Amino acid sequence: MSPKPSTRGVNKVWLGVVTLTTTSLAMTRAFQLLPVARRAIISTRTSHVVARSSSHVGCAMRGNRISNGMRNYSFMTRSMSQTASPATLSDERRAELESKIKEKGDAIRGLKEQGVSKDELAPHIAELLALKAELDPSSASPPQKKKGQQKQKQKNQQQQKKQQQPKKQAEDAESDYITPRSENYSKWYNDIIRVCDLAETSPVRGCMVIKPWGMSLWDQIRNDLDARIKEHGAENAYFPLLIPKSFLSKEAEHVDGFAKECAVVTHHRLTADPEGNGLIADPEAELEDPLIIRPTSETMIWNMFKKWIVSHRDLPLKVNQWANVMRWEMRTRPFLRTSEFLWQEGHTAHATSEGAIADSKDMLDQYADMCEKLLAIPVVKGAKSPSERFAGAEETFTIEALMQNGWALQSGTSHFLGQSFGKAFDVTFQDAEGKQQDVWGTSWGVSTRLLGALIMTHSDDAGLVLPPRVAPVQVVVVPIPPKKNDEEGKVALNNALDKLVADLKGAGLTVKVDDRDYVRNGAKYFEWERKGVPLRIELGPRDVKGGVCVFKYRVGSEGKETVPLDEVSAKATEGLDNLQEYLLDSAKERLAASMNMMATYDQMKEALEKDEASEYAGPGLYLVPWKCDAENEEKIKEECKATIRCYPTNVNDAGMAEGKKCFYSGEDATHMALFGRAF
Repeated sequence: MSPKPSTRGVNKVWLGVVTLTTTSLAMTRAFQLLPVARRAIISTRTSHVVARSSSHVGCAMRGNRISNGMRNYSFMTRSMSQTASPATLSDERRAELESKIKEKGDAIRGLKEQGVSKDELAPHIAELLALKAELDPSSASPPQKKKGQQKQKQKNQQQQKKQQQPKKQAEDAESDYITPRSENYSKWYNDIIRVCDLAETSPVRGCMVIKPWGMSLWDQIRNDLDARIKEHGAENAYFPLLIPKSFLSKEAEHVDGFAKECAVVTHHRLTADPEGNGLIADPEAELEDPLIIRPTSETMIWNMFKKWIVSHRDLPLKVNQWANVMRWEMRTRPFLRTSEFLWQEGHTAHATSEGAIADSKDMLDQYADMCEKLLAIPVVKGAKSPSERFAGAEETFTIEALMQNGWALQSGTSHFLGQSFGKAFDVTFQDAEGKQQDVWGTSWGVSTRLLGALIMTHSDDAGLVLPPRVAPVQVVVVPIPPKKNDEEGKVALNNALDKLVADLKGAGLTVKVDDRDYVRNGAKYFEWERKGVPLRIELGPRDVKGGVCVFKYRVGSEGKETVPLDEVSAKATEGLDNLQEYLLDSAKERLAASMNMMATYDQMKEALEKDEASEYAGPGLYLVPWKCDAENEEKIKEECKATIRCYPTNVNDAGMAEGKKCFYSGEDATHMALFGRAF
């Protein structure tokens, strides 16, 4: 039974029964539903009756006057005037309301994506709130406070302002709206990560939770790269997370490079605080040699190399580790720069410097090839300037990718370490002549930063865009069920669906069938497009009768395509290959268009000094003649925030800098340098 309305004042009138409408008939019906005592109360206060449907929409009526807002949302009140309590709703009506709420919510999200104004959205939002109020009247908010309470509001104004920002952040976290790139590129990037279920912040400062869809992308990269690493001759191993502080101190440049980023473990147990303030580090459990949570593993691995390397027959020795590392960051950005991140780190030992240099360059080529073939990201290969080298390395090779806002992103590095770590850890070998020699070393790695590169290279204002070869799901099939009583149609659809999926899987494609019966087809389309699935296939009863299905690609082709069922696997394979090529070609064109050649320093400075990460389609990168000079490099960084991304291999090997003057100092150039802003 419906709960009996209270009779203790108008403000407690049961909202599931009393609703305002723009017609006297509806008012009369609502009035007649009340107990006699309540009618008397209301009749004495007809000058001010307040009705509300939610915390967002409300209106007041004095006498026979109805506010303009109520007229605008009359459809809402007409709907509510016909409802009673949740208990009186039939199962059929409840299901109908839930369906309408889902449909209206999907429609509102679609309108937001189209950039519809708030004024145009208001009627749709009001209708959604009315439907929710009919389904659950308790969801309506309390009536607005009277004028007499405004003084209290003013007293709390300062506190409310302080709370404004956290509320705004909470609203952003719950919203499924994606900020357009042209409005704020940085916010767009964060919105993509949140809305597409890639990752979210964790309770630990600077660390993120990688959600299943984001982790599946990393798995794709890891699987491809792991095969390349093994082909390169390295074997997987695992080394401790904790490194003795004394190890880090053995290589001077290395400790200088990482000292400010290290997290340190000083005690090995906790104990209850004698003063009753929870747990504290046990003073009696302080470590003699504090432990560092690994920022990288060179020191630990070279300590082990000393035990494993005795003779030249033990070389080259190549190991790889898939692990997490910790580098304490002050300003973090998901995937691009977090305190903890996932990566692979390869470490090799060689008998000669030539062997070590060749190994580091070969692995850089593997990284570049993986980026282009798997991720459809073109990169610039080159060497870092001395100021930008890895701590303790004699040479650092890098691949640099261009993001859509014109900024560079270091996407992978390979280091020639020389003999520094071999000497620091006394790693020697006996050569063929019986003499003891120092070992030469390398290290190389890529991280989950590649996911940030993937997002910012291809995605658009509608959501994630994934190249088919890296997509965890390459094809999503959405079956459109026949009518409830059409048993023959159901059998035919299921048979056609089974064959279609088998054909796609037989062609080596990863397939997901979305047969959720509690989600509308439109909502399914919207969800999978946002997640970046390259191809959607629709299959309904009419399609089965016609022997066809419908293809819709995420990007690269306009509209839908009707495909015969017996050609599905061939057409899908061809279409996905074309999409992969389309994304790579588009990224290559963007890189070429954003490469500013032979600009003056003043031109670069003017373009870059005000360029921010939030700006979309910025100036890009600058390839200029440069005399290697650490002091001038630092001046440029201070003046316009630009850094040398690398000395590109192709143009420097071709001698392009010969005979040119440095664009900054005017002296003879030693390199062609690629300058730009970078994440």
